[in-house]
Amino acid sequence: MRPGRRLRITGLVLMPLGIFLAIGTWLFADFAFGGHSVDSDGMRPTYEQGDIVFTKKIDGSELHRGDAVFYHLPGRYTDTDTVFQRVIGMGGDRVSCDGKQVLLNGKPLREPYVAGGNPAGSGTTYDVVVPEGRLFMMGDNRVTSNDSRFFLTDGQSGTIPVNTVGELAFEDADVVVVTVLFVMIGGILVALTGIGCGLAGYLIQRRAERTRPVRVTV
Repeated sequence: MRPGRRLRITGLVLMPLGIFLAIGTWLFADFAFGGHSVDSDGMRPTYEQGDIVFTKKIDGSELHRGDAVFYHLPGRYTDTDTVFQRVIGMGGDRVSCDGKQVLLNGKPLREPYVAGGNPAGSGTTYDVVVPEGRLFMMGDNRVTSNDSRFFLTDGQSGTIPVNTVGELAFEDADVVVVTVLFVMIGGILVALTGIGCGLAGYLIQRRAERTRPVRVTV
């Protein structure tokens, strides 16, 4: 076997593998995950204004009651078309408030995330049935959140279409971010190792060629 050949082969394997890991992970993360800066206090105290929220990109079939999500509904709000609120009721649910507590299908809704322990907010009363394929949304800070409660007369009881939801807030975002960075950095290190092996193999080959005895034919 020619000098340095094994190192060159190792380099040819590791370099593309590392590049694939680094770029593939970055592309996957860009496709599957996202992030937003919270620009209001409507989700306090769970998410403070200015917080960076990492998200998983989803469709409506993956939603559950209690999920904190980002949705796009141009026209409802004048300052932004990306809204961060929590899913309270889904299609067929009855959401009501007697001015003191929120009820879901006739039972008090347990909401440990609500700011100040005040689920009713301003004390407005309402009683709606969520149409199929739609969601009743509220912010965690019920005193300031401009949510479904303020659009009850829009013909859809203030609800939004399920398909306007695009991202789910990650509660364990640190784990996801660290994992993605770990794999990307690992890929970069593998690629650099491959480059180093390839270069070492090439140098060994060149040195062997320079020191090879010259045969003289008489």
